[in-house]
This record gives sequence, structure tokens and C-alpha cells, in this order.
Amino acid sequence: MDMEKQSTFLVTHADDESAVLHDTADEQVHTLAENSGLDAGDAVEGTIAPAGPMELAWELVETNAQRSLSAAYSEEPPTSQERELAQSQEDGELTTRERAGIGEIHVLTVPEERVAEAVEDVLDDEATLVRAARLGVNRVEVRSDPEGGIVAVRYLP
Repeated sequence: MDMEKQSTFLVTHADDESAVLHDTADEQVHTLAENSGLDAGDAVEGTIAPAGPMELAWELVETNAQRSLSAAYSEEPPTSQERELAQSQEDGELTTRERAGIGEIHVLTVPEERVAEAVEDVLDDEATLVRAARLGVNRVEVRSDPEGGIVAVRYLP
């Protein structure tokens, strides 16, 4: 029985001995028996297989692509398109749009006093990097407008 699994993974933890991979397709988490040069925050497109008959640990048997991901706050304000999307939303709503080319834009509206907290939540959320890995982008840029209650999350190549 072939237990290999091909997917895009986010490396959520890495040290000299092992690494933990989060599968962006099915959300499963896999621990690698050894780490062959992966860093936390990397996206890896590849194939894993059980490291032994007990199937408790995995090994990375093929790497098709590997890239570092980053997420950061930008001092730039949300774009006019992001502001327009926010105007049609109530607080707590999220709108997702594809970018021209690669990536997505997410616009979240929150109460003005919660904008800073929402920005911090996006930057500190593993799901943000999981989505970036799944979308095939390298970086996430978060912009905000505290007076407008807007948080724009830009998934960029």
C-alpha cells in the first residue's frame, strides 16, 4: 500500500533534528523524522512518506519547490479598491478578491478601536501563512485604516 502524500506544506516548526509540516490541502500535521534544511515559515511543495513501519514520523522524499514566506505590516494605506470593498461591508465581514496575476486580497471591516488588534491577529495567525503557501505566494502584506475600520490582507508573489 502506497502511503506517499504529495502536497504543499507549511513548515510550522523546525530544529536540527526534525520539522513539523502543515498540509495546506487537508490541514493534517506531519512530523518529519529528520530535518534536511527546512526552516519554520517555509512553504514546501513535495512528497512525504512514512519514515518506517510504525508510521509515526514521516520523511520528505521529494521536494519540487521550497520558498520562504513572510508576513509584515505596511505603513501604506489600503488601496482605493480595498476601501470600496470595505464600504459595502458591515463590521466583522470579510471579502476575498483575486489579484491580477497571483494572489488574493482580503478586506476585513472591524470597529475602529479593534483595528490594531485585528492586524496583530492576522500577523500572528498560522492560517495566514498556510493560505500564503496554498496560494503559491511569497509574502503577506497587511495594511490598515484605523479611522475607517479597514484591515487589508494582501497575498503577494
